[in-house]
Amino acid sequence: MSTPALADQILETWRIHARINQYLLAAIAPDALPLQGLTRGRTVAEQFAHIHNVRLMWIREGAPDLLAGLQKLEKGAALDADTLRAALDASAAAVETMLAAALESGKLRGFKPHPTAFLGYLISHESHHRGQIAVALKGADHPLDKKTGFGLWEWGVR
Repeated sequence: MSTPALADQILETWRIHARINQYLLAAIAPDALPLQGLTRGRTVAEQFAHIHNVRLMWIREGAPDLLAGLQKLEKGAALDADTLRAALDASAAAVETMLAAALESGKLRGFKPHPTAFLGYLISHESHHRGQIAVALKGADHPLDKKTGFGLWEWGVR
């Protein structure tokens, strides 16, 4: 049995992570997307939009040719689940393409020290916002159900 190449494993890690974001979004009732937590920061929908927009920022820096067809989700725009889902899918695919090229060349324009660290950065950033989403929902009396809460950690099946 052969082991997948490290680059394949890194890209699969990104795909799993992106599916976890979609899993969380799918578990949130549409009427909970405009909710804010106790700190009155971004709404739940705006947290997802921020994840997408930060991806675009990195794509603009690292592989601007991949921006074609991708649009920033502006604050105050109608951010329903379908819009968020489509934007996150599109930006995740572009990040994967950019990351694959960076892994092949060993570098990513605008990010140090290397492409694998970039993956760690993105996962850390987006996971932070998943946590903020969970806290916002809890603070607004719409906590995630236990199945979803545990499901965020089931990387082997996502």
